[in-house]
Amino acid sequence: MHSTHTGAAVVAVVVVALVVRRQLRTRRVRRIASLITPAALGVLGTLALAFGIASVLKHHPLTTLPVVLLVASLAVAAGFGAARARTVRVWHGPEGDVLRKGTAATTGLWLASVSAHGALGLWIDHAAGAGMLGTASLYAYLAIGLGTQNLLVRARATAVPPA
Repeated sequence: MHSTHTGAAVVAVVVVALVVRRQLRTRRVRRIASLITPAALGVLGTLALAFGIASVLKHHPLTTLPVVLLVASLAVAAGFGAARARTVRVWHGPEGDVLRKGTAATTGLWLASVSAHGALGLWIDHAAGAGMLGTASLYAYLAIGLGTQNLLVRARATAVPPA
């Protein structure tokens, strides 16, 4: 089981690093493309949650507390996504495209968000008593946080006056 947690942690670090790195690049705000990554993470999140639930059910029934903590964790993801959206710079580029770029505050909020998920994930796993539900919820957490952020950045982009 220890190697499973270690492998999951390595994959999680790589995924989070790629997401944060992408946030710090200047890129166009796109209507549909901004939802592709959250949608892909959502699919992975759904599969991972199914795995996490199965890992608990293998030992005993799933109780209410881990489910409540999981829902709270996903609400925290949305809250961090909303906060990060406010820190992303949005402006019109020289060719008229609306551009976006994360700031140091965006990075700080990503780090805080991942730390919050780590703590909540451990709490979920402890409350579940067995399995990896909290650990497995990372992709759903990222999907909701990034999806919320991107939707709010897109909304801000429509309100940016032309240069």
